[in-house]
Amino acid sequence: MQAVRRCSACAKRAAGGLVQNQEVSLLQRRGAACIRYLSTSERRRSGVQKPGELTNPTHISLASVSVGHGLWVSQRLNQVEDLSHNSLIRRAASVLTDSSSSFLSQATLALTDALTDYSKAVHSRIIFQKRYLASVGKMSPSEEESLQRAISGWRSEAAERLNECKHYDSTWIKAVNLSKMAAEAAYSSGAHQASILVQTNIQVAQSQVEEARKLSSEADKKLAETKVEEIQRMAEYSAFLEGSEEREVHEAYLRED
Repeated sequence: MQAVRRCSACAKRAAGGLVQNQEVSLLQRRGAACIRYLSTSERRRSGVQKPGELTNPTHISLASVSVGHGLWVSQRLNQVEDLSHNSLIRRAASVLTDSSSSFLSQATLALTDALTDYSKAVHSRIIFQKRYLASVGKMSPSEEESLQRAISGWRSEAAERLNECKHYDSTWIKAVNLSKMAAEAAYSSGAHQASILVQTNIQVAQSQVEEARKLSSEADKKLAETKVEEIQRMAEYSAFLEGSEEREVHEAYLRED
């Protein structure tokens, strides 16, 4: 029993996780010692075995445990992970690239959503503003007030979304820079696959943000065109009103004459 407990202690020590290199020879010597101890102990109990005498089943069982223990230890030693400084640095660099990629992904999603919402708000404002310009002089006071409120609401919405874009753009730039540094650190440490992966993530993020910015720029351009149209339309309407007033005054003079 004492020998079996010793074998179990050896097995637990080997299964502890990370076996240091200096423990390898010690485990091997203990495995061999277990086998010798079992063999000596059984010979003392039953005497010297005669040639041709059948082996006691108990002897076979204990010997099998010892041999199995030795094989298990050998397999375990072959699976010992590399704990060198270079290996640990590569693992840390991989963890860094994973974290920076997650940060970049979240920042990209926030920025693209903000840019998309801004574009929608600007387009909605343009729609109501064009409707208002097309109906100038033809609307009732209540209809004009309703359109003015809608235009003002979408103007405020666009301004709020634009502030979000500026906030998330700053965060996104930091995420890109951090990911670039993580990629460089991973490459220099030997974690080439991790470096390539984070560089790919940066390219994808830049492509997504560029597309969202393109849409927002197009919205700004259309809004600027609408403002020019508004100035022209209001100038025409003012001229029309002035002309109407002059005609009314002239007709009044004619009626007096």
